[in-house]
Amino acid sequence: MINNLRIGIGFDSHQIENGDAMTLGGIKISCNYKIIAHSDGDVVTHAICDALLGAAHLGDLGSFVPDDNSTKNLSSLVILKNIMNKLAELNMKVINIDSTFVGNVPRLEPYKNKMELKLAEVIDIDPDKVSCKATTTDGMGPEGRNEGISAYASVLLEKTK
Repeated sequence: MINNLRIGIGFDSHQIENGDAMTLGGIKISCNYKIIAHSDGDVVTHAICDALLGAAHLGDLGSFVPDDNSTKNLSSLVILKNIMNKLAELNMKVINIDSTFVGNVPRLEPYKNKMELKLAEVIDIDPDKVSCKATTTDGMGPEGRNEGISAYASVLLEKTK
């Protein structure tokens, strides 16, 4: 029934600096940059978390996870799992997820499938229902100048009871 469907939209961004790796979609990717963040700074997973929380009317990621030293180096997959546990308590299940990473670095083509598999594993859905895409800004803005990265996500939830 359509009254049981809920749509959420999420966004996240972080600055980047010289480094040796980034975690995106739960996958550590070697590159010449690292993310500046309290947690692991996984913008893809953060955007998905934000979209899930919005669809469930549970606020945003900032209200669910404190932005302080208690989250230092925390895996975003742990945050995602905690949100999935909360959704289960509310009898909500994920129908599908669509995410878009925005940045010049790292190039995600070799990693998108691994990201989809990892996220689907944590969310406990078929990997075919998780889409990870990537784009650049053609040199515009902080992503184009390699000052930062961002991600957008949309989700569809179903309330089952």
